[in-house]
Amino acid sequence: MADTLAARGATPRAASQNPAPGATPRVTPKNTAPAAPARKRRAGGGLVALLARRSLALVLLAATWELLPRTGVVDRVFVPPLSEVLAAWYDLLAGGQLLEHFQASLIRSVSGFGLAIVLAIPLGLAIGWYRPVADFLTPVLELFRNTSPVALLPVFILILGLGETSKITFILYACAWPILLNTIGGVRTVEPLLIKSARSMGLGPLRLFRKVILPAAVPAVFTGVRLAGAYSILVLLFAEMVGAKAGLGYLVQDAQFSFRIPDMYAGIITISVLGVLFNLLLLTVERRFSTWRTSA
Repeated sequence: MADTLAARGATPRAASQNPAPGATPRVTPKNTAPAAPARKRRAGGGLVALLARRSLALVLLAATWELLPRTGVVDRVFVPPLSEVLAAWYDLLAGGQLLEHFQASLIRSVSGFGLAIVLAIPLGLAIGWYRPVADFLTPVLELFRNTSPVALLPVFILILGLGETSKITFILYACAWPILLNTIGGVRTVEPLLIKSARSMGLGPLRLFRKVILPAAVPAVFTGVRLAGAYSILVLLFAEMVGAKAGLGYLVQDAQFSFRIPDMYAGIITISVLGVLFNLLLLTVERRFSTWRTSA
């Protein structure tokens, strides 16, 4: 009897696993519906956690800035609470002054930065690749690379005046050096074995430079461009504090002289935000260009 029951119990399982010839096997559908929402929830939770980790320091800084003046740890006359600074920033924005100063600074910064890219990258490629050009220009480069751009600001003003030309030229001079030096370094540090292999395949000087040297120097060039982007914001303040009637640097200095301390901090915050946005833009361009270079 036990053998009979065991045989009867095994029969349906055996039949389901080994269907009769000609019969259509029954396929049990897989329950995959909850997988996609689960992945979305996990991705959303990971993104929130990442944003929380990255913004924690900023939140702590903002809370510290708000609490220290209110508790009397620092003098709120010289360091007002963050809420008062943000209120002053909104008033400047609503009144149109902040936009006017922001536009003036942005035009100067982008103009000098763009001219530095146009002039410094070709010059750096020529110096890094052609030895006669490097031998001719290296003494002059060594002389001026060790001279602070801020120290030369009075010279720019004396020669070019107090107008926009001196300010843009000053920014151009400051931004050109990181681009130029990183471009030269990127060309000179290309793997020699890569150059020998390209020459053994019959590549001429022009094709060798275009197909091997230039793509290999791209990361170093973009490093210099990002450094120059930061310099274009830093030296802009010095340029706008001398003989300017508009700009974020002028706003900070004018607010300081007028003892409008919240307005001064509002200008400083705007400069910081402009620098962060500029750097994010350059990072985006670098990623896209690097992707194109890899796929090519």
